[in-house]
Amino acid sequence: MPFPTLDRAAKKIVSAVQQYALLSGRSLANLFRKPFYGADIIVQADRIGIGSLPIVILTGFFTGGVLALNSASTLANFGAAAITGELVSLSMIKELGPVLTSLMVSGRNASGMASELGSMMVTEQIDAMRALGTDPLKKLVMPRIVSTIFMMFFLTIISDAVGTLGGAFVSVVLLGQDGSQYFHTAYQSLVFADILQGLVKPIFFGFIIATIGCFYGMTTRGGTQGVGRSTTQAVVVSSVLIIVVDFIISKFMISVFGR
Repeated sequence: MPFPTLDRAAKKIVSAVQQYALLSGRSLANLFRKPFYGADIIVQADRIGIGSLPIVILTGFFTGGVLALNSASTLANFGAAAITGELVSLSMIKELGPVLTSLMVSGRNASGMASELGSMMVTEQIDAMRALGTDPLKKLVMPRIVSTIFMMFFLTIISDAVGTLGGAFVSVVLLGQDGSQYFHTAYQSLVFADILQGLVKPIFFGFIIATIGCFYGMTTRGGTQGVGRSTTQAVVVSSVLIIVVDFIISKFMISVFGR
């Protein structure tokens, strides 16, 4: 009978969503409660932000270069190769910069959070923290959420800038376009709505990465196999949610600003 199986699956999904919402809500409420654990936030910011910097720079540079390489040949067919800089800057700042940066950080840090917290769960370290009177959500989850949101904002800015430079390298060095024209069109085409959209997205994406990684880590069961399962689920779910939320934010921003 398929219906009992579907019923159990639906209940499991609803229960997981409920637990995730409770964990996220309690973690946000902990922002306004003492102690603040500032040292833990700085440590996590170093791991998440500085640790992810090389892969973010590489991804941004080559993404901008590929955009310029592919778009320049297409635009040249219409005599519009001069607007390559505009296409690269708009694509990087509004869409590809935030999304690709978030996916890279998700693959590196959501899995790391899930595996680290999952290992603490299966070895009963988190139970020991509770027994000593320490709130694990305050000590472990809140610093990760704050540092991920904070660092995602700046990592996205770096990715946007490096991606634009990558497009400039391809356009000027490989395709022989005028450098001043590239940067002029890349800058002049941007308006407030474009920059706002590109800077709002990483805040939501950072929240998704941290909360999903911590949720799967805090709900790990089943020993080392459970840790591996939680790590995989954290990366997959956070990546899918990033893409879905990106669509929702883009649709909302277009409806508000018209672009």
